[in-house]
Amino acid sequence: MQVQLDAELPGEVAVGSGTAIFVCGWCFSPESQIASLAFVLDGQPQPVDSAAMPRLDPFRVLHPGLDPFATAELERDPGSLLDPELRSYRSGFWGLVRIDRPASAGAYELSLRAELEDGGSVEVELGRIATAASTDALPAAWPADAAEPAVAIAMATYDPPADLLARQLDSIRAQTHTNWICTISDDCSRPERYAAIERAIAGDSRFVLSRSPRRLGFYRNFERALALVPVGAEYVAMADQDDDWRPDKLVRLLAEIGDAQLVYSDARVVTRDGELISETWWNRRRNNHSDLLSLLVANSVTGAASLFRRGLLDYALPFPPAQFHHYHDHWVGLVALSLGEIAFVPEPLYDYVQHGQASLGHEAANRMPSLRSRVADHRQLGQRVKLWRLHYFVDIWRLRQAAAVLLMRAGRIMAPGKRRTLERFLAADGSLRSLLAFGLRGARELVGTPETLGAEWALFHALGWRRLVGLSARPRPQR
Repeated sequence: MQVQLDAELPGEVAVGSGTAIFVCGWCFSPESQIASLAFVLDGQPQPVDSAAMPRLDPFRVLHPGLDPFATAELERDPGSLLDPELRSYRSGFWGLVRIDRPASAGAYELSLRAELEDGGSVEVELGRIATAASTDALPAAWPADAAEPAVAIAMATYDPPADLLARQLDSIRAQTHTNWICTISDDCSRPERYAAIERAIAGDSRFVLSRSPRRLGFYRNFERALALVPVGAEYVAMADQDDDWRPDKLVRLLAEIGDAQLVYSDARVVTRDGELISETWWNRRRNNHSDLLSLLVANSVTGAASLFRRGLLDYALPFPPAQFHHYHDHWVGLVALSLGEIAFVPEPLYDYVQHGQASLGHEAANRMPSLRSRVADHRQLGQRVKLWRLHYFVDIWRLRQAAAVLLMRAGRIMAPGKRRTLERFLAADGSLRSLLAFGLRGARELVGTPETLGAEWALFHALGWRRLVGLSARPRPQR
């Protein structure tokens, strides 16, 4: 049996109380047709989500220079050796491997098992995945005899501009809520920039700095910053390296969280020099923080605007594997809404600084293609189909990974309606009802002020692409 993965498996994975990795590739047996496929993790089989999907690249790898569409002529030759290998056309597979137990031998062993139509069985090793080391909370001394709730501020830094960092640190120092500690995870800034951070917090024991041993990227660096939160914190707030908080930001968020798992506020958008761009973050879309499906497909929770209960980290950490373009605040918001409710303060409690080095700007985060542009794009159908395929693998599976991890960690304590929302999303490939529901939800985004920026419209086309490919696939390549 021949197997090839489209991307290497993660070298290591942080599991916590459950995680999932996405595996995609092709597999076929020249000797016999494959009847079924299964992932096998440490000896335990798991179903493959999709198998026997059409792919031309295996045939082209095996027979460079031959036309895969000329197979009719090849099959007429009784002596042809190519006919069995034409099985490589229906060889695509993909799916999630769920990991919910410790590795049996220091690392997880993952393989692919094929049950053949002739009654045989073949198993091929895909690789070994090590268990990632955990990050310990930083030691910190909370202010003595404080009557206020203990708030840990988790900040992630990477080559911060000195002036913007100084302003952000000063705005934290100026908080009217005084019982706080700020843990800073630095993502291997250049030596001179790291030294500048050290100087900026020198003499202030409320700031605790830790340098990552290797470059992580903003998603993993925020995960590390949250893992560093000291023991004793009752609430956690996230901070960017270049924003400007209002003095009452923590006080207001603490007053408004109520029974919710998380609360977040509006924000002003300003330039690097403080020039006002927008009085609100929500000038282009409707804010939504109560519908789990809407929050899943399009985030509305801004990390720097939020404060949440410390217990939420028991479910949020470790983050899902960084196989896709995940965002830390999206994940934290999903965990919060899965566990309970999210509250919103419709007032800007900080200035979001929009500049060229920001990971995701206000304009990019709130961009909504016009109906005219969507109609024009549909004239180039071939390019649109490629885009639908891209959305399927980049967006559908990114969100499915998040949904699967949420169910593994918190499914037993979720409200039944929220659990069903995630289960239906995971099963949407085989559900015409789910496809139509995404189409209807997407259509509403084309009129009025959007809520999810047309994300459901893109997912509707992505799921439609998957359904059409499954229905139209033939045993041999078709033009």
